[in-house]
Amino acid sequence: MPRSLVVGNGNLLINFNTEYNIRDIYYPYVGMENHTADCVSRTGVWVDGSFSWVDSPGWEKEILYEGDTLVTNVKASNPEVGLTLTFSDLVDVEKDIFMRRVHILNHHSQTRDLRLFFHYELRIMGHDIGDTIYYHPRLKALVMFKYQRYFLASGQVMGGSGISDWTTGSRETEDEQSVLRDPEDGRLGRAPLACGFVEATVGLYDAAVPAKGNSTIYHWLVASTNFQGIEVLNALVQELGPESFIKRTRDCWQSWLSSQYKDSADLPYCVLDLYRRSLLMVRAQMDNRGAIIASSDSDIVDKLKDTYANMWTRDGAFVAMALDMADYEDVSQHFFDFCARTITSDGYFLQKYAPDGSLAGQWMPWADEQGELQLPIQEDETALVLYSLWHHYDRHRNVEFIRTHYGKLIKNAADFMVSYREPHTNLPAPSYDLWEERRAIHSFTVAAVWAALQAAANLMEILGEVSVAGKYRQAAAEIKESVIKYLFDNHLGRFVRSISVHTDGVVEPDHTIDSSICSLFLFGMLQATDPLIENTMAAVIDRLWCKTTAGGMARFENDNYHQVSQDITNIPGNPWFVCTMWVAEYYIARTKSLDDLKPARDILTWTTHCAMSSGILAEQIHPHTCAPLSVSPLTWSHAALVITVNRYIAKYKELLENMHHR
Repeated sequence: MPRSLVVGNGNLLINFNTEYNIRDIYYPYVGMENHTADCVSRTGVWVDGSFSWVDSPGWEKEILYEGDTLVTNVKASNPEVGLTLTFSDLVDVEKDIFMRRVHILNHHSQTRDLRLFFHYELRIMGHDIGDTIYYHPRLKALVMFKYQRYFLASGQVMGGSGISDWTTGSRETEDEQSVLRDPEDGRLGRAPLACGFVEATVGLYDAAVPAKGNSTIYHWLVASTNFQGIEVLNALVQELGPESFIKRTRDCWQSWLSSQYKDSADLPYCVLDLYRRSLLMVRAQMDNRGAIIASSDSDIVDKLKDTYANMWTRDGAFVAMALDMADYEDVSQHFFDFCARTITSDGYFLQKYAPDGSLAGQWMPWADEQGELQLPIQEDETALVLYSLWHHYDRHRNVEFIRTHYGKLIKNAADFMVSYREPHTNLPAPSYDLWEERRAIHSFTVAAVWAALQAAANLMEILGEVSVAGKYRQAAAEIKESVIKYLFDNHLGRFVRSISVHTDGVVEPDHTIDSSICSLFLFGMLQATDPLIENTMAAVIDRLWCKTTAGGMARFENDNYHQVSQDITNIPGNPWFVCTMWVAEYYIARTKSLDDLKPARDILTWTTHCAMSSGILAEQIHPHTCAPLSVSPLTWSHAALVITVNRYIAKYKELLENMHHR
């Protein structure tokens, strides 16, 4: 089930699904150690003798954020019980505190006895062995821990801190004594301790919600690596008051976004609103130590037996570019620092990394079918880090930062790319494609390597290494020459997705139309107005644009990943936000007048229609309904929107300036 809300601060990240249940609690790294893996934590309401969970059919929910913040604005109404609950959920910007404020509106003409229940189903550190939950009388709170991971659940009603009621139990209990059924009578069993695969429910009671009036209840969950830490955070909430954390978090995120209102060109408000939401989503998916995870949605584990909660340097490079375009230099620098710490001594990145910098599970073999050594890499992941780093310097001109990454990152990676070549063609040697499905020499990888070598040459010239820069430019020139010779099919009049080169030098092309061929102009190797690109893009758009009411661009012909239709003629694959943004970038790049920008503007507006109501973008969408498919959010989708909006605005300003000079 997609994640409709994400709140976090770079250490603690919490996701809600579309039913407004907590599905993921990551701590102390964003994307690492999901303490509710494959579990569902619910919110319940008991009023006047009637109990229900907020995810039940009687509750109508509007799941949104407050404007320009990572503070939620969720309205849950139940006409039958005469209540509207407005939830504000957030993770404090500085402290590892998950705060929930519930504003209760009573529609009845009599005072109500209302009780809220906050349920937690846990797998601390990602597994269900050895968890402990207990009630702490002095703190008037539940403490949940395993080893060096501690959580404390408490709250406030009518100014009094501490929980009203509680229970703990085993997740495997399904009778009337289970933790999930315990709130049904409005009281909890107060079991003081549970161990193993555990869950718990906290009760916060207000027996005097005024007739036709309102009341407010606060609940918080604090996290630390030791007991003293949660004790200190709990005391801090009581000292400063829970409302202060809501205010400062709201103010901080709105201040963080305050510069993003300028230079909006002629884009509609809905696009600009989604642009700012995308920046917040990108930041929420980024760990404070530099890792940018692909997605915090853990449900994909059912299909992959792994998650997207790791860092692919390709995705991270695009995200860093988006942040730099929006002038968040300090944030993107953390990513490059992370890359410098994780790159191999041989100058390449492996497939993906855990948020703490350790190697994550790999999907690519070290040996070919004959048992011979092959590098299990996607070379574009190495290349795009350098391409993004040059973009970072070109935007901010921080020579000192570049100097710190001269040897370990820039020269190390560039030297590898110069040497890792296929001898017959002089193109980059075979590696896996960006979709992680096939090994060959791919147009996307070749374009990325060319751009990376140009970037490395630029950086070396800035650092005074002119001869080294010349070596990189020579390699880039050789690669570009070979691209035209080997990757362009003269008979078809377009570029091919990839080629395989046999030991005798015979080249075998893959003619499958793939949106990643856009890279040949995206990374600057060829201009969007080059006839070779124009012919290629005409074929790509004609074949891969979904001919449904949903629209949007598929990855490639007959894409079977989460495939929902066999009508390949009209639906070559599910629409992807990233691929669709590439089409918008193509229209922007070849624009000669303000009127020419309309197709790109239409695509950006399309994105707002296909986003979830909260503004979250999935990896892909259903080709008929636009419902989110695969993981949601996908960080790269949001970064692609940010990049495209910035390029649109830059082109708009350039055209206006040209008009004024005529």
